[in-house]
Amino acid sequence: MLRDVAKSIWQSTPRFVRVWGVRLSNARFTASAAGIIMNSSGRVLLLKHRFRGGSGWGIPGGFIEADEQAEAALRRELREEIGLELPSAELIRVRTLKNLRQIEIIFYSETEATVKTLSDEIEESGWFTPDSLPEGVPTDQVQMIKAVFNRRAKPER
Repeated sequence: MLRDVAKSIWQSTPRFVRVWGVRLSNARFTASAAGIIMNSSGRVLLLKHRFRGGSGWGIPGGFIEADEQAEAALRRELREEIGLELPSAELIRVRTLKNLRQIEIIFYSETEATVKTLSDEIEESGWFTPDSLPEGVPTDQVQMIKAVFNRRAKPER
């Protein structure tokens, strides 16, 4: 009975009030897109960001803008930061970074394209084997890189 009354009140409330009620009562997250990008030599692309914590090294990516799809955000970030156009991108993982209140959507791509630094945000870029990553790459990213590398290295049946 009480549930029916609550339902009736909720449904008769103006839509804009319901929308704001949901927004105020639910957790807020930022959303980002990132990429594990490898070349045919089995090297992974890493960027050293000026504004990233720790050593600054990590997989490329950035925040998703309003009304932007995740893959489009990754492509935009790569184009703006290092002039890279991806031939394709495969969704491989979605994860929640609780301490940062962030949802990260991770893609995989292969390319032989040349990378050039176009943004002041990027100090350095490089291609690394999974066993020779620069010091300070976040542990969770190292694990993802190695998992992707191992999965790609196994022959398909």
